[in-house]
Amino acid sequence: MSIEVNQLTKSYGRQKALDQVTFQAKPGQILGFLGPNGAGKSTTMKIATGYLSADHGDVLIKGVSVTNHPKVVSRMVGYLPEHNPLYLDMFVPEFLRFVAGLYAVEKKNVETRVRHVMDRCGLLPEKTKKIGQLSKGYRQRVGLAKALVHDPDIIILDEPTTGLDPNQLVEIRGLIREISEEKTLVLSTHIMQEVEAICEKVVIIHKGKVVAQDLLQNLTATDKADGLVLETEELLDRSWFQYLPIREARELSPNRFLLLSSSGAQDLRKQVLGMVGERGLSLVEIKQQSRSLETVFHQLTQTQ
Repeated sequence: MSIEVNQLTKSYGRQKALDQVTFQAKPGQILGFLGPNGAGKSTTMKIATGYLSADHGDVLIKGVSVTNHPKVVSRMVGYLPEHNPLYLDMFVPEFLRFVAGLYAVEKKNVETRVRHVMDRCGLLPEKTKKIGQLSKGYRQRVGLAKALVHDPDIIILDEPTTGLDPNQLVEIRGLIREISEEKTLVLSTHIMQEVEAICEKVVIIHKGKVVAQDLLQNLTATDKADGLVLETEELLDRSWFQYLPIREARELSPNRFLLLSSSGAQDLRKQVLGMVGERGLSLVEIKQQSRSLETVFHQLTQTQ
């Protein structure tokens, strides 16, 4: 694993911000670190990047302890904090050269790295502007370029799309996907749509504790017996389902139904497909019913 978070515990006075938080992230995977505001997401990210120390536990970055070797780890990680710290009076390439120097990028490689990340983040057209002249979306791009300029293997992004408009969201999400193809990427957010759009694995934290972690598809899947969503090109008649082993046919639209199977029913998909064939219907979609991530999130963070 590229990132191993082991039993992290952190308290502020009597307030326990983290309680034995444990999870892993691997290369080529976008891990969504999801939780309500105040759940402990930013505290975890700050400890993982060496900006904050834990009371107990540790984080290993490619096997290196953040607790024991914070300076070594800092060069292996690219970090975009929730509040993107930028020097607004500096020009974009000037700022990135400055950051490259902080990370001790070899002088002979600085210009190449700066141009590469500016190109990668779509910043070349803005190279003659000061950061203070840029829109919120382009400032986030500068923050991403800052996280990438020293070519780290691990990227940690804390609420990277907060405050962006819909067009900026699409652009930044696309950029994050591209970056993740070569890096291990952790995306901390409280926005479920963000996780559903780009994450493969999800860790949900609530009141400082991990309450769920799994692949997104596993978290949102329901039991096979729950039901199927059927959609055809033709309008569907509820009476067509009366001989199927279902307890309810719920109309979602005139040509789309949710079929909830009866207790103990097996091979519902096969029987539904048989009905579709017998009636000469044109199938658009048949899929297992799934829960939304929002439903899962509310169940886990309201009952704990």
